[in-house]
Amino acid sequence: MPAKTTAVTELLIDTVGESPFYIPATGPSARPRRTLKHGDCFAVLDSYGDIGASQGGPDGLFFRDTRYLSRLELMINGTLPLLLDSTVRDDNLALAADLTNPDVYFDGHVVLPKDTIHMVRSVVLWKGVAHVRLGLRNHGERPVRLGLAFIFAADFADLFEVRGARRERHGLIQTNVTSPYDVSMSCAGLDGRTRTTTICFNPAPETLGATAASWRVTLAPNQSRSLFLQVACDPQAGKPIAFGAAMLAAHRSRRALTRDMASVETSHQVLNEVLRRSMADLAMLTTETSEGPYPYAGIPWYSTTFGRDGIITAIEMLWAAPSIARGVLARLAALQATETDPVCDAEPGKILHEMRGGEMAALGEVPFSRYYGSNDSTPLFLVLFGLYVERTDDLATLRALWPAALAALHWIDNYGDRDGDGFVEYARATENGLTNQGWKDSHDAVFHADGRLAEGPIALVEVQAYVYFAKTLMARLARRLGLADAGSQLDDEATRLATKFDEAFWCEGIGTYALALDGSKRRCEVRTSNAGHVLWARLAPPDRAARVAHDLMKPDFFSGWGIRTVAREERRYNPMSYHNGSVWPHDNAMIAGGMAHYGACEAVQRVFAGILDAAAYMELRRLPELYCGFRRRAGRGPTLYPVACSPQAWASATPFSLVQSCLGLELNPGTSEIRFVNPVLPPQLDWVRLRNLHVGTATADVLVRQLGSGVSVDFERALGDAQITVKMTR
Repeated sequence: MPAKTTAVTELLIDTVGESPFYIPATGPSARPRRTLKHGDCFAVLDSYGDIGASQGGPDGLFFRDTRYLSRLELMINGTLPLLLDSTVRDDNLALAADLTNPDVYFDGHVVLPKDTIHMVRSVVLWKGVAHVRLGLRNHGERPVRLGLAFIFAADFADLFEVRGARRERHGLIQTNVTSPYDVSMSCAGLDGRTRTTTICFNPAPETLGATAASWRVTLAPNQSRSLFLQVACDPQAGKPIAFGAAMLAAHRSRRALTRDMASVETSHQVLNEVLRRSMADLAMLTTETSEGPYPYAGIPWYSTTFGRDGIITAIEMLWAAPSIARGVLARLAALQATETDPVCDAEPGKILHEMRGGEMAALGEVPFSRYYGSNDSTPLFLVLFGLYVERTDDLATLRALWPAALAALHWIDNYGDRDGDGFVEYARATENGLTNQGWKDSHDAVFHADGRLAEGPIALVEVQAYVYFAKTLMARLARRLGLADAGSQLDDEATRLATKFDEAFWCEGIGTYALALDGSKRRCEVRTSNAGHVLWARLAPPDRAARVAHDLMKPDFFSGWGIRTVAREERRYNPMSYHNGSVWPHDNAMIAGGMAHYGACEAVQRVFAGILDAAAYMELRRLPELYCGFRRRAGRGPTLYPVACSPQAWASATPFSLVQSCLGLELNPGTSEIRFVNPVLPPQLDWVRLRNLHVGTATADVLVRQLGSGVSVDFERALGDAQITVKMTR
């Protein structure tokens, strides 16, 4: 028996050791978590509004990959308050927690009955400052004297430490009470930077020390009072404003960001709630950068610029919010690699994977200060570029970013194709880089049918499809710039790639495309969701596309909640794994987009219905980054993945992408045409209304309704010369 235990332990150590950036799940949180974000600052709080009550979790107030506040707990008469209710507003601007007092005893007698004091704790973030309001009201019949306290701490942990990385050295932390109202906590970092958290209390506490602030509050019957805290972590934030002013500023900022975006309303109440939360999540995650708006990838682990995530989110939202795509393109072009640097897997023309601003990145303890180790971001950048210009006719952006597009094409042909075989491969330049560099970047995500991990350099199936899609789109853009010869050359390259791809990747024995080619050009003959991305990229011949779509909807792929990343019969299938059997909403959205292109409308409806049904079980109606791939069981919702980001940008954009796929929505800015190709609605929906849809110089509201075995499409409002076309090809 001891030998068996040792063997299991060794297996676990070996598995984790393969991935230094593994995110551990060491235990459940005792309290549900809530997230807020503005700019480069985000907060992970529990349902009470506390930070740090559950040890070892990702709770905290973070700014640029550093935790500036690791504890903030409210105490009433030395004990925890009771939770009545807690939620994040529908617009994600604030957390609101309703609390009350527990029974308070003196000499064995209850001197303050529970439910006497109603406390409303509200938190909003604005420009690097967390604004907290604690409202108190006495609902009792006698005056009450309370002891209130906030316990606080700042550990200035790097985000990678919070994720589980271990460090032997840390900077020196000092705490100073700087006035009767203020306490300051500073860390002299090993990178030479001093990071400071300042907490300002109003009114001034009766006692204020290095770890706690306390008040004695007297409330007459029905009397109300409020306490305020401001926790500042951005040195550029300036003088903090009042709580109400921060709420108003956050609301105005959110309204300005979403003013020109299209919105969706349906006959299905749950879907409406999912869409509202998704739009609020996208607005919260979208950060104004020097190049424009950029959707940060997710909270808590990925609240920064990620190339792949930002691109796919922008593609999913392109029909509704093209301004996101413009910001993503501009930022990634500005951060495009210009030289070779093995430490960060950079090569000229390559598009960024990830950038970090914390101490560990600054010291090189993790390679992510600016890290370029993704194999797909560069072709996906070109895909977004082509689709954006087709969506908007933005010729100024086309001309401005054309040099970046040429550099990306040069990277594909001269660096991405490492051995001249016509396929784009990856292999990390140093042992500190990511082992796998596609969207499934777990260390065990690329494997052979017998379960052996593939050895590189690796050519992923979806990356070749992205390259094909990129070159076909770049050919069209070249012609728009009057570069006919370049356009013809790109078309020829795409055609040759399509032929080589089919020969190399199609596996008749499994009826779908191989996951990858390994370093010896052996196929990884594994049935995975990656094959669905070939449909999204328009690379599959129609007969192959039909077989792939059919395969993906079989029970060993389709869980009832969506399409699994790996089929249930494969050796490394694990419904609880990150990439080998789980369900990712964005993956399903891209596959559904490909199915819609090939006319597999019933499959699109089933995917839409599965994702919608899953969202109905999610807290706050929020689609997470992923969930487990267990089959759907009667009376039970999907099984959650313990350390999934929620919100996650490309998951939040998924409902909008699925709406587009069901409707077959295409937009032609040149003619202001709103085109519906093979439109269908899932059985759960009677109608869908698209509001504030911009196309060319026109703006329209459109209503799509179930009508017999088809749908009807009508204008409800039209400004300009918009026109509707319905095209049926099946």
